[in-house]
Parts: sequence; C-alpha cells; structure tokens
Amino acid sequence: MRLRSGVGGIGARVQPDTVRAFPDADAAHGCQDDGRWAMLTTWLTERFSLGVPVVSAPMAGAAGGSLAGAVSAAGGLGMIGVGDSTAPGWVSAQAAIAAASGCAFGIGLLGWARPDRNEQLAAVLDLPLPPALVSVSFGDATGVQRKLAATLHRAGIVTATQIGSSDDVRRALDDGFDLLVARGSEGGGHGRDAVSTLPLLQEVLDMTGTAAVPVLAAGGIGTARGVAAVLGAGACGAWIGTAFLTATESLAPPAAKARLLAAASTDTLYTHAFDRGQLLGWPAEFGGRALRNRFTDRWPGDATALAADGPARAELRAAVERADYDLAGIYAGQAIGMVHRAQPAAEIVAELRAAETLLRRW
Repeated sequence: MRLRSGVGGIGARVQPDTVRAFPDADAAHGCQDDGRWAMLTTWLTERFSLGVPVVSAPMAGAAGGSLAGAVSAAGGLGMIGVGDSTAPGWVSAQAAIAAASGCAFGIGLLGWARPDRNEQLAAVLDLPLPPALVSVSFGDATGVQRKLAATLHRAGIVTATQIGSSDDVRRALDDGFDLLVARGSEGGGHGRDAVSTLPLLQEVLDMTGTAAVPVLAAGGIGTARGVAAVLGAGACGAWIGTAFLTATESLAPPAAKARLLAAASTDTLYTHAFDRGQLLGWPAEFGGRALRNRFTDRWPGDATALAADGPARAELRAAVERADYDLAGIYAGQAIGMVHRAQPAAEIVAELRAAETLLRRW
C-alpha cells in the first residue's frame, strides 16, 4: 500500500504491495480515479480502478444490485450476495442494476450450494457485462472450490475466497484463487469462529508473502480506523459487511435495520441455531455470527438437537415469515456497535475513505 501525493498531501510509501498481472485486465471495467477520491493505492485499487480500498461483502439477503452499484459508484467495489436457493434470474437482474453504475462490481457465491449445478454460475457467466470479481466461499474439501475457480478463470474473471484458518489458506492457494479474504471471528454472517481478525491477518500475510497473493481483511472493520489498521498491517483492502447492512440501498427489511441500529458490539454471538432450525445445508464447520435473541438463548452451541425438534423449527419458520426478530435471525458482526444511523452507501464509503488521513499521521 502506498500513499500518492495529492493536493497538500505527503507522498510516502508505507508498505509495498506485490501487484499480480491478470489476463484481460480492462481499466474501463472500473471507475477511474478522477481526483475526487482519496489517494490510497493498493493492489485492490489498481486492479479494479477503485478510489477506496474497500469491498462491500456479498451478504445474501442484504447486498443486491442497488447496494453494490452504490458502493462502486462511490469508489469502492460493491458485491452482490447470492444465497443457496437464489434464482438465476435474480442474479441476472441484480447484476444489471449494479452494472448500470458503469463501475466494476462483484458477485459472491456459496461453494457448498454447488452454483455450477443450480444455474447460478451459468447466470454469472452469461451476463452481458461480467463481474470484475467473483468470490466462492465455504466449499468442502472435495475439490468443488478448485473447479469453480478454474471455470471463472477461463472466463477472465478474478476470483476470491474467504478463509478463516491456516488450513483454509493452504487449500485456497492450491485451488488457485487470486485473492484471499482473511475473515476473523468478529465478522458477521457465516464463517469460522476460531481466530480473530488481526491474528489471522498476520498469519495469512506471512503464509502468502512468497506466493504473491493479495489479501483482504474482514471481520470487525466498521470505520476508517479499522481500514487504516489492516492496510497498515499489509492487507490490500478491507472487506466490510456489517457497516453496510443498514445502508439506504440494503435489502434488509426495515424491522431488521431497526434492530441493527439499536444493537451494541456485545449483542452478537456465534451460532448454528438458525441453520439447524431451518434445515439449511451449511457445512457443520461453518456457523454464523448474528444478533442474540430468544431463539439463540434457547438453542446455544451447535444446536444439533434442533433437527429433531419439529415444533421449534415450525416456530422459527413462522417467525421468519412474519419478520419477528425476537426469534428470526439477523446476521451481523461485532462492528454493529459502530453503526448508529441509516445512511446512503456513498456516505459510508466517504467516511471509510478517511483512512488515508489516519495513515498520513505516520
């Protein structure tokens, strides 16, 4: 990462990034820096022509085309979140909305859901304007992640995957992913609960240094201070979800946004209850961080007994249908305590851009 000199600024190299060359790099696929944006330069900003080294996470149920497009138009890289049962037509429609920004955008797929079999991958590959980045995360060890990454590479698309352990890093490198997302246990939504963000990031950066694979940091990053911290450590950017959950463009229901805005950093926990209660197909190794509620209090730990408790599952299903968040789940990370108001995504990105000012204090 380096700070380019701007008006009244001080140009100083803080830590160099190794920039990898990818085939079919197309500067027109991103929004060029026209002087409006901060002068932070990393592998991420150069590869995708960004003004801010921030990626909005592909949160299924919240991150649609409007949010992705707004983040990208503001200088970051907006991602669309695709769930396990998302219809291919929805993927196409949301991608068209994001593409209307004229800037690079991305799409996030779930490896375990086999997007190569449910037509989601086909929908991505058939887009008139393909995404600049596709993340494929949370697959198993059967080789599906490698297969999906190879298919995307043949289409000229940069690939990313979320990792939460040293074993994940080794597998991701073997699978040929271009970009790793070091997601710590503070992060909202699904992932591992083993290591927090900063220890994980340091370990991942040490492991990937010789392979020259860029790394994003995720988990607990909610403000410009967090962005500055991970850039200073050597990440090429921040992968941020929770801070965008209550954005004007987020698809999260109003009642969920109200709960999120009222929550503190201590109001989340790592749980399997919502997956078990809805008989979702998530691999057992991945739970999710969500707002604590009556259902998680009732079903702590891995909640394996829920599979045999029909009445409890019916109660959860009814709560989801009526948006009763005393029981239904709202995934969010520990950074939720830094989210105080609903605002447009562009304002959130602008606030995160202040990381440059913090880094110039060096």
